[in-house]
Amino acid sequence: MATYYNELKAQYGFDNMVELTGVVMSADSLRYLPYVTVYLPSKQSGTMTSDRGVFSMIVNKGDTLEFRSIGYRKKRYVVPKDLDGNRFSIIQLMTQDTFYLATTIIRPRISKEEFDLAFRKMYIPDDKLETARKNTESQTMKMLAMIVPKDGRENQQAYQNLVAQRNYWAGQQPPMTIFSPLAWMEFFNAWKRGDFKRKR
Repeated sequence: MATYYNELKAQYGFDNMVELTGVVMSADSLRYLPYVTVYLPSKQSGTMTSDRGVFSMIVNKGDTLEFRSIGYRKKRYVVPKDLDGNRFSIIQLMTQDTFYLATTIIRPRISKEEFDLAFRKMYIPDDKLETARKNTESQTMKMLAMIVPKDGRENQQAYQNLVAQRNYWAGQQPPMTIFSPLAWMEFFNAWKRGDFKRKR
């Protein structure tokens, strides 16, 4: 039985898999780094560290991991190929990166009148809250509803509503709206508006 199990492990590559757990910390202060991306380029997948800097994932022996975080230099780690067992733990240290920004020169205004003129004429871009307010206006939402196609969830919901409406009258004749006063009222209103006129 043990021989058969070992053959299965070798056939499906279980011997090559490793449960990798680790902690990502800063190299200068040795504090844990939350929400660091742990990326596996060979499989185009990965995970992210928790708020305590801990991560866990399944990798293969010999895989290369990339650790990425804003403000820190990208690090790479190669899982050893000669590991004994299928579990391994690491502590990954990351070094802060230095950003050089363009020089900013601050000059005082010459006079109060010039400041008032610049304040009235200066263009200030909208902040995120104002942009969100403009995007959620009723006219903008109506325009987007007309031009944006439905996604899969909306199409599925519309189809399910149609099927439910058909099944509601299954086995019997659906009612005819010829005797409905609301339908006749809509017909007369459409006639008055000229909806049935031929368009040349």
